[in-house]
Amino acid sequence: MPKIYFQKMTPNGYKQIENEIEQLKLDRPAKIKQLQEARALGDLSENAEYSAAKRDLRHLESRLRYLNKQLQYAEIITPKNTDSVDIGTTVTIQFDNDEDELETYQIVGKQEVNVDDNKISFVSPIGKAIMHKKVGHTATVIAPAGSYTVKIISISI
Repeated sequence: MPKIYFQKMTPNGYKQIENEIEQLKLDRPAKIKQLQEARALGDLSENAEYSAAKRDLRHLESRLRYLNKQLQYAEIITPKNTDSVDIGTTVTIQFDNDEDELETYQIVGKQEVNVDDNKISFVSPIGKAIMHKKVGHTATVIAPAGSYTVKIISISI
């Protein structure tokens, strides 16, 4: 029997997926109406509006199935303390090559990554290197462009 792999995510990430599902469900009637109106135009073989409406509805349905699977196989991780880095914690690190440069990241699940908001995955090179480490520890990050070290300055929830 195959082992089921659960997607680790924060409670906020789970809520974001739920919100997207609700929005798609609200959009579905309009997409169905567009398809019906395009179908009423006549010959379907040369009807670009019908093809576009059908493709849009298929895309919406596919996205809904995908998101529902994400929720079905979600493992919500809520950090309990700030002793070590875990999914859901916010970490401030210092890069070895620049003592003045501090970066703060929130460690999140793969689906929640947003570099612009400083949300990085626990499976990213930095995420892997600092997971389960404590304040003051130094970790070696193995990245495609080379290795470097970072020091954990603070951990918060």
